[in-house]
Amino acid sequence: MKRIVLFLATNLAVVLVLSVVARLLGLDAWLAVHGSSLGGLLVFSAFFGFAGSFISLAMSKWMAKMTMGVRVIGPSGDATEQWLLSVVEHHARAVGVGMPEVGIFDSPEPNAFATGASRNAALVAVSSGLLQRMNRQQIEAVLGHEMTHVANGDMVTLTLVQGVLNTFVIFLSRVIGNIIDRAVFRSDDGRGIASFVTVIVLQLLLGILANMIVMWFSRRREFRADRGGAQLAGTGNMIGALEALKRVHEPLPSQQFSAFGIADGSMASGLRRLFMSHPPLEERIAALQALGSH
Repeated sequence: MKRIVLFLATNLAVVLVLSVVARLLGLDAWLAVHGSSLGGLLVFSAFFGFAGSFISLAMSKWMAKMTMGVRVIGPSGDATEQWLLSVVEHHARAVGVGMPEVGIFDSPEPNAFATGASRNAALVAVSSGLLQRMNRQQIEAVLGHEMTHVANGDMVTLTLVQGVLNTFVIFLSRVIGNIIDRAVFRSDDGRGIASFVTVIVLQLLLGILANMIVMWFSRRREFRADRGGAQLAGTGNMIGALEALKRVHEPLPSQQFSAFGIADGSMASGLRRLFMSHPPLEERIAALQALGSH
């Protein structure tokens, strides 16, 4: 979940900053004069929406390293680190992508993630807790799961989805903000300060709704990554890795989310499920068990 949260938070911040910059530079005013049609507004929204998304993607590896303290493994690492490099190299050859950077970050929780702007220039990182709590076969499966994300280009696909959603968030927030400014604050041109404040608030609210769609998309991709991990390291090992996570995190605090998608039964239903980037472990295990029975 950490890579998704970092991406979404960075994306939202970038889009809001771009909106403020557009206001300060007078681009909103220019649009009102030269491109006030809905078509012109849509082009404006698409430009800034996709810019925010791709800037977030370009920053994803740097953000992960800086915020999580990822230490990239070099050729002079210890035996465990060299083993990690060899496993990732094997998986990279198997799925047909370039060798990613491999890193470790300090965390007692068993977590792992993959990120990066390109299938051939990715970063795969595991926590110290994962290395301590799982056996090597299970770790191989987790790394297979993450390398499947890389091979499927999930971060790039997520960026395109986010860009489309950003476009409509910016578009709708300005249309609604203009209407509210004219109707409530009696502005002549719909470009008053009330409209600007309304647009920012609407972008935040609509951005949250858009993130629900991104989370739904992310949950679907997790099942594919689980199948990829099973193919690379064995279905039993992939199931074993998920069961190991389940044992570590039971019972779970009611509000806890984990980077590898940990969730208890209460979180798997209702409104909370809409904000989960990963399906509940029980569903993922059941999906793999069903796959193995075919």
